[in-house]
Amino acid sequence: MFFTSYEFLGFVGVLFLVYYLVPKKVQWMLLLAASWIFYAAADPRFLIYILATTVTIYFTARIIERDQERQTAYLREHKAEMDRDGKKSYKESRHRVRFRWLLLGLLINLGILATLKYANFFISNVNGIMNAFGGTERLSFVTLVLPMGISFYTFQALGYLIDVYRGTVPAEKNFFRFALFVSFFPQLVQGPISRFDDLSRTLYAEHVFDARTVSFGLQRMLWGYFKKMVIADRILPALSCIIDAPGEYHGAYAFVGMLFYTVQLYADFTGGIDITIGIAQVLGIRLQENFETPYFSMSLKEYWRRWHITMGTWFKDYLFYPISICKPMQKISKFSRNHLGKKIGMRLPVYLSSFVVWFATGFWHGASWNFVVWGLANYFVLMISEELEPLYGRFHKRFRFSNTRLYNIFQVARTFLLISVLKMFDCYSDIGTTFRMFGSMFTAKNWNILWNGALLELGITAGDYGVLAAGAVLFVIIGILHRRGGVRERIAARPYPVRAVVWSVLFLAVLLFGAYGIGYDASQFIYNRF
Repeated sequence: MFFTSYEFLGFVGVLFLVYYLVPKKVQWMLLLAASWIFYAAADPRFLIYILATTVTIYFTARIIERDQERQTAYLREHKAEMDRDGKKSYKESRHRVRFRWLLLGLLINLGILATLKYANFFISNVNGIMNAFGGTERLSFVTLVLPMGISFYTFQALGYLIDVYRGTVPAEKNFFRFALFVSFFPQLVQGPISRFDDLSRTLYAEHVFDARTVSFGLQRMLWGYFKKMVIADRILPALSCIIDAPGEYHGAYAFVGMLFYTVQLYADFTGGIDITIGIAQVLGIRLQENFETPYFSMSLKEYWRRWHITMGTWFKDYLFYPISICKPMQKISKFSRNHLGKKIGMRLPVYLSSFVVWFATGFWHGASWNFVVWGLANYFVLMISEELEPLYGRFHKRFRFSNTRLYNIFQVARTFLLISVLKMFDCYSDIGTTFRMFGSMFTAKNWNILWNGALLELGITAGDYGVLAAGAVLFVIIGILHRRGGVRERIAARPYPVRAVVWSVLFLAVLLFGAYGIGYDASQFIYNRF
């Protein structure tokens, strides 16, 4: 059931109705049943994998917590007879046991993810290496089902396990309540990646019907459907035409396709998140925001603080910090301070940890070297910018125009173009094609396609371009208003006729201008594949 299907709308409509009619104490049970039905409707085999993650993480977390409780009880009972060294030795021995259980949970679930998502990628690379050295044997590719949203629910579950290991959250004792945390259906498609201590506050609570909350949730869903169906799906035919035939559509076409993809990805991903958060809000459940007007960023660093926020914080908390403070990294830092200078010694752990994070971020996005290069390209731009930060500071102090609104607009436009260029690795099928298309923008002499009507031959009409332009303007306006406060709250403060007109117009826009019919396909969301 795609979010844009009639089946899904009927599914959530019935759920909304039943949710507020059943006894409040069984609402979370209804959500668990609905989540499993939703997942099984996509493919019954998907349930096997998500249940495997649920079972292994649940029991591993419980074992870790019980060992911690036994340690605390043992130390309390033997407090008088144990000296300081004895206590330290005992704690270290129990810590090693818990760490082994943590590793087991991580390896099992990362192993499932790696096998299902990356097995054929590794086989392809092994075959390539064998071919390069003159080998004739080939490994056969495997046929495996890739569960929807496996990267999202795996990372969410692993984050919970690590938090239990760290002692920052208690292990959930009820297996089925934990199962709901892992499989809560709105966020299965494309996140956000929730933390247990945050989501559990409202996920298991008893909710009474609140007209304002339900209304705000439905409004958020409507805005998400506008983004997805009116903008993302409408621009998709032209985008597909360009990127599927790079030999024919290069130069200025590549530039147009680059911009189209940046807009389409934003509308698709944020639209899906709006629908997800809206569904949860109707149910009285709070999910974390995943975007904060990212295309208003004035630097790549700021952009990554505003784009896919929950993924960024996950990598920061569970990968960057542990690597940057681990003992091997401390040794590297000490060695580099002694032999390469204090400045390098202080920065080297950050740069090495960041390299690992961005490599993993690229690999998380897909089983392709395109994504790895995309991740590392972001890394190098960020690290170079970090090194040039003092120079930027002197520039802003010396030249007053750099502190004006006009220069800020220039920075936003520059960052948008940089982001668009980096996203080209996601557009094209391989790295070589990506670089060729980027280079063609400077060598091909076909920029007249921007005004000679050639863009009308990409599968969308002049009317479609008009709708897209109006949508882009609306995005900018909503983004500006959002930075000054909640948009829905502003609208809610208006008289009822004004509110009715605003939401009726948006609803009619989805009905009238959504991408339907021949030549269009209410496509699944891009991040479903992750």
